[in-house]
Amino acid sequence: MDEARLRRLLGGTDLAWLVERARRRLERGQPLTGAVSLAAPSPAERAAAERLLGRTPGAGRALTVRLDAVDAVLVRSGVSPEGLEAAVTALTGRVVPLDEVRRSEEHAWEEVYASLALLAEDLPRYAAWAARVRHDGLVRRLARTPTAARPLLEQTVRVLRELPVEPARSLSVFAADVLGSAHALDDGTPVATLALSGARALTGHPEGAGAAWRRAAWASAGLLRDDVSSTVLTLNLRGNPALDWMADAGEPCVLTLRQLARRPPRTAPPVVHICENPAVLSAAADVHGPDGRPLVCVQGQPSAAALTLLKHLRATGAAFRYHGDFDWGGLRIAATLMRHVPWRPWRYTAVDYREGVAAGSAAARPLSGNPAPSPWDPDLAAALAEHGTRIEEEAVLDLLLADLGQGADAPGRDAGPTLKAAPARTENP
Repeated sequence: MDEARLRRLLGGTDLAWLVERARRRLERGQPLTGAVSLAAPSPAERAAAERLLGRTPGAGRALTVRLDAVDAVLVRSGVSPEGLEAAVTALTGRVVPLDEVRRSEEHAWEEVYASLALLAEDLPRYAAWAARVRHDGLVRRLARTPTAARPLLEQTVRVLRELPVEPARSLSVFAADVLGSAHALDDGTPVATLALSGARALTGHPEGAGAAWRRAAWASAGLLRDDVSSTVLTLNLRGNPALDWMADAGEPCVLTLRQLARRPPRTAPPVVHICENPAVLSAAADVHGPDGRPLVCVQGQPSAAALTLLKHLRATGAAFRYHGDFDWGGLRIAATLMRHVPWRPWRYTAVDYREGVAAGSAAARPLSGNPAPSPWDPDLAAALAEHGTRIEEEAVLDLLLADLGQGADAPGRDAGPTLKAAPARTENP
């Protein structure tokens, strides 16, 4: 092959389109025969094709060139005795068939995903999430290529192996310790997006959006943007001067994670009731004041502060009775709490739900959203699906308030033994 003549004949910019079309055909495994066309060619491109073929390549607005003719010119002239395919390879480099490229790329992705497979094998609680991530395209959207995905997944796996964090820690300090940079898990970074997805799969934190939701999602795994944003609401809980003062007044008390970390309650009552909505706690303060039973409100998905308080109370000897909304979201909140601390249902069973439906509460509304299980009473989820009605805590407020009075005979109807929380992870695989 006479490469110098080849570059003068076919390697100029005016015939680059022709070489590119020929290479594309080779990549697709197609023969270099037939015609290729260029719409609206420039005068220079048309003139270059005429010089190559030694004749006018055709009339019309488009420029059409037969690849067979180009191959014949190259062979006959001795510029490329092996024809057009050899010429294209000499000008542009080895042609790799697209099928081979795809196989190579898929193999590279399989190697990248190996770290996810190992995570799921070591920690089965991530297995469903790892399988979903492989197939939903999230990693490919974030990283684009296997080369970029490899460090992304390696960092994500390092984060997830450390979760949940107990006791809760600063997110930036955690990122610095685990990933080497305090900003590695800042909003918008690919590793933060992927790791937060895994953290939510671990804790069951619901879907959402926005800065407040991300803060709560990280906090559900024990990682905090700060130690004062995470709070928990209590009533008639004692054990330190601030709590004693508020309990004496019968007023609600807001505790931050910082307060709980520095000055947790020194004592715990035998039984602590837990509700989902602040309206229940507020009404209990109005009705019972300082004479009501100790009550903690998780205010939706349990915050890091709520979980810290409840775990401390449990370690100090308290038992828990829980009530939440009779809807799919309420069941998810209850299940999340159950994974962290043991509790018994407080008027929160299928029997209680059916009684509420039968009472025909004006506050009842149609049930919506995706179904969720109720491990403490499987019949409850079945009853919700059967009746299709949601009953919020406010609709049964009178019953709850009656249980919270110190003169009540029993701390609310419950069913079955105390449900155990999921065992805490003590090893660091």
